[in-house]
Amino acid sequence: MEKVFKYKLDFYYQQSIIYLITLILYAGFRGSFIEDEFSLVFKDPILYIILIFVIGSFIVLILNLIRDRKLIVQDDKIIFYNRFNRREINISDIEWIYIGVERSVKTAGRSQAIVIKIKGRLRLYRIRLGRYEHQKELMHLLNEIAKKVPQKKKLRERIKDKF
Repeated sequence: MEKVFKYKLDFYYQQSIIYLITLILYAGFRGSFIEDEFSLVFKDPILYIILIFVIGSFIVLILNLIRDRKLIVQDDKIIFYNRFNRREINISDIEWIYIGVERSVKTAGRSQAIVIKIKGRLRLYRIRLGRYEHQKELMHLLNEIAKKVPQKKKLRERIKDKF
C-alpha cells in the first residue's frame, strides 16, 4: 500500500493574491485620471516596496510549485520526496516516534507534529501535519506506524531509568 500526500500551497497562493490586490488598489488610489486617461505615479517608493513583495511572493510560489514536495507512506518506509531529492526512512530504522503538539508553529489551524528519531542519526525528522493534504488520513497512517515502533520516553521516565 502506498499513499501520497502533497504539500499544501494554499498559503503561497493566498499571499501572492493578497499582495497583488494590494498593489492594484494602491496603484488605483495613487494614480490619477487626466482627460479620461489613467496615469500612474512612478515616483512613489511605497509602490516599489509593494511591487517587490508581489514579485517575491510569486517567485516563492513558483519555486514551491517546481519543487513538488510530497510525503509518501508505504508499509515498510516513509519517503520525503521532492523533484530534486528523495529521502527514505525504513520503519525498521526508527528508534522512536513522538506524536504530539508543537506549540511554536501553528499551520492551517493545527499544531500537530510528528517527530521521528532514526537509529544512528542525531537530527530528527519533523512532520507537521497541517502542511500536507488529507491530514486525518496521514495522522491515521502515522499512528499505525507508531504502534509498530517504541514511543519517545518522557523526561521523568529517562531520569528514572538512569537511577
